[in-house]
Amino acid sequence: MPQNPTTQPDTPAVSLAGTAKAFGAVRAVDSVDLDIRRGETVALLGRNGAGKSTAISLMLGLDTPDAGRVSLFGRAPAQAVAAGRVGAMLQDGRPIPRVTVRELVTFVASTYPRPLPVAEALELAGLTELADRRADKLSGGQVQRVRFAVALAGNPELIVLDEPTAALDVEARHAFWVSMRIYASRGNTILFSTHYLEEADSNADRIVVIDHGRIVADGSGERIKSAVGGSLVAFDLAGRGTEGLGLLPGVSSVEIRGDRARLRTDDSDATVVELARLGAIRGLEVAPATLEDAFLALTSRPAPLKESV
Repeated sequence: MPQNPTTQPDTPAVSLAGTAKAFGAVRAVDSVDLDIRRGETVALLGRNGAGKSTAISLMLGLDTPDAGRVSLFGRAPAQAVAAGRVGAMLQDGRPIPRVTVRELVTFVASTYPRPLPVAEALELAGLTELADRRADKLSGGQVQRVRFAVALAGNPELIVLDEPTAALDVEARHAFWVSMRIYASRGNTILFSTHYLEEADSNADRIVVIDHGRIVADGSGERIKSAVGGSLVAFDLAGRGTEGLGLLPGVSSVEIRGDRARLRTDDSDATVVELARLGAIRGLEVAPATLEDAFLALTSRPAPLKESV
């Protein structure tokens, strides 16, 4: 249920319009336009230095844009945060020493107008059994779960997660996303950045790829993969040379890994037929484009040239 009934229900949870932020000569966020609807789960992907963390800082009101605007639920980020509508899980920050996990989450919850019950926040974060342990005596993965509980404590309508599963093992990562889906199913909005592309593909309704401070792709995982296009055809070279592989029908790129060739092709049938004619079909593998393929294709391009002003 919305915490602020005066806000129009069609107002985006997050809105960036012409938003820009530079650090010296580096344009970390470059005239970005982005709306995130309420109830969406959105993954923000990009290489290190692409502008993800700066964009998140602008959304949370931790930094101010040089141009354009940022709003959360139609309000300035600081106002939305103060109203308890936003929770965040960032990578930096250390637990307060000499307090238990329960004490920490209880304190944070007490600062919000409509907090989530502490027991529920602890359960969603997988911390029930660790609730009476000192927060500063936990492992890295356990501290990450404490950050998650703190982000949930205010019962926010929007939760922003910067690399939320860093330092978590496979089992803990799975449990985290189960909890996240439960929280999203209540109509809450989730925005997360991650380097685990399979997490984005499996858990996001929508994926936004940022590169050189600009959005280069925005859509479902399937849409982004299909937009990049093509399939992967891989086979063993078995001592054969690599000359002419880029000239095969449909082939747009060639990658050699040891004795194995990987061809990106827009017509896998034609490529395979020609490979068969050449007798180069040992260890043949044909697979559709993955999100990793799409991500690499989208973020391997040089920075766009800026016009003189």
